[in-house]
Amino acid sequence: MSQQFRNIGGASLPPVIKNLVIINALMFLLTLGMERMNIDLTYILGLFYWESPYFKPWQLITHMFMHGGFTHLLFNMFALWMIGTPVENVLGTKKFLLLYFISGLGAAFCQMLVQHFTLSELMTLIQTYPDQYAALMNLPNSPINVPMVGASGAVYGALFAFGYMFPNAIVQIYFLFPMKAKYFVAILAVIGLVSGISNSPGDNVAHFAHLGGMLFAFFILAYWKSKGKLFLR
Repeated sequence: MSQQFRNIGGASLPPVIKNLVIINALMFLLTLGMERMNIDLTYILGLFYWESPYFKPWQLITHMFMHGGFTHLLFNMFALWMIGTPVENVLGTKKFLLLYFISGLGAAFCQMLVQHFTLSELMTLIQTYPDQYAALMNLPNSPINVPMVGASGAVYGALFAFGYMFPNAIVQIYFLFPMKAKYFVAILAVIGLVSGISNSPGDNVAHFAHLGGMLFAFFILAYWKSKGKLFLR
C-alpha cells in the first residue's frame, strides 16, 4: 500500500458519497412505491437510446439514480463507499462530485454510441420499410427501447480514480485475495471490454458504459494531474 494512501485520513463516509447513497436508496424505494400504482419510473428516468421515442434529455442524469433491483443497488453503493471514500477524501467534495457526474455522463455517451452502431441496421430497416417495421419504434421490448439504469458508469469512474491515484493500494478480492489496485482496475477493464465485444445472449450488463466511465475519469484525472491539481482540494 502506498504511503500516500495510508495517510489519507478524512471522513469514513464523506458528504458526497453519503448523499449519493441516500438519494439512490430513496429513489429505489420511490420506484417500488410507484410500481404499486402501476407507474414504471424506469420508462421515465432510465436512459433510452437517443432515437427511441422514450428518450428524454433529463435521463442522461436521472438514470444514474435508478437501479434494476436491490442487489444492483447494494453492489453499486457498497463499491462506491469502499473505493470512493479515499478518492473523495483526497479530491474534496467539489472535485469528486465533478468526477462522478463526468464519469456517469461519459458512460452514457459511450453506451449510446455503441448502440448507434449496433442498432444502425435495424434503424435502416425501420426507415426504409416503415409499414413493416415502424411498430418496433414503440414496442417496450424492442431493442431500441431497452433502458439503461444504474450508477455503475459513475462508480467505475470512481474505481478508476482509485487505481489511478493509489495504484499500489491493496484491494482484497472477495476479502481473501490481495491485489494491487492498478492491476485490479486493469483486469476489470479487460473483462468489461471482452464481455462487451462478445455480447453474450442474455447479458444485460452495459459493459461499454462501465468502460466509458473509466475512460472519462481518466480524461479529467489526467487533466488535473497536468495542472498539478490532482491531490489538491
